[in-house]
Amino acid sequence: MEPYTALAMTTLAFLACATTVPSSGERRGDAFEHDLMIAALEPAFQARGLELKVIDWEAPIEAFRGVDAALLGTAWNYQDKAEAFLKKLETLQSRGVAVLNPPGLVRWNITKTYLRALEDAGVRAIPTLWREKVTAKGVREAFDVFECDRVVVKRQVGAGAEGQELFRKSSLPSPNWVFGAPAMLQPYLPAIATEGELSFIFIDGSFSHALVKRAADGDYRIQSLYGGTEEVYEPNTDDLAAAQDVLDAVPFDTPLYARIDMLRMQDNGLALMEAELIEPYLYPVQGPHLGKRLAEAIARRFS
Repeated sequence: MEPYTALAMTTLAFLACATTVPSSGERRGDAFEHDLMIAALEPAFQARGLELKVIDWEAPIEAFRGVDAALLGTAWNYQDKAEAFLKKLETLQSRGVAVLNPPGLVRWNITKTYLRALEDAGVRAIPTLWREKVTAKGVREAFDVFECDRVVVKRQVGAGAEGQELFRKSSLPSPNWVFGAPAMLQPYLPAIATEGELSFIFIDGSFSHALVKRAADGDYRIQSLYGGTEEVYEPNTDDLAAAQDVLDAVPFDTPLYARIDMLRMQDNGLALMEAELIEPYLYPVQGPHLGKRLAEAIARRFS
């Protein structure tokens, strides 16, 4: 556990990356989500007497002088520099900057094998094969294990569907194909194309809002970078309880923010896709009170 230190906080760094900050020459295709987050948070934070300062997480440590806390905002390149990212968070913490969410939780969440720990705690998750190295033979094995016609191969340390591959039983990879990182293999689930992926957002342990994310025609990835769209979702009691059970199973103090991504299974129950605790986009358009709730939660923690 990493307790927060009481302080009279006035300045918060919103950690971004080189391709999400507005000053970047070449911004990501989904950098507009960064802008939406800042637009939602800035006025709410100002109302609480808090200054929000956007900083590239890779900036020299001197750039954080005068910063009291750091929010892991749109640091959307961390997966390719995981150890450097973790080291920067730990350095900030060692210098008295409160990191939100804290480095210990981030280190646990950064490799998707955390899903196995949640399963051990009773959480229902998407069936997964874990492999340090995946070849064409491994993909064929996954088809046999899952008894499905499509398999998705994902990085164990990854974000935003980057590097993912989808294979059909009728179009297997070439015999010499090798996935370039430790991987997780999962069956493609029909709910992606029918209902869509459900996201439940919690602030300081309390439910804030939910949404359904759908892929563009001809794709299976639900991120806006690939043409995905989203809309407000009003969860029923069972769905909300399933998401809350995931959050309750996280073996750390209550995260400041969490996004629980789930898919509906054939029995109508929800299964966990991911518990996003590092730098998830929190969809302020679908949750117009997000900024106020986050500012109030921070004020409670540090007042």
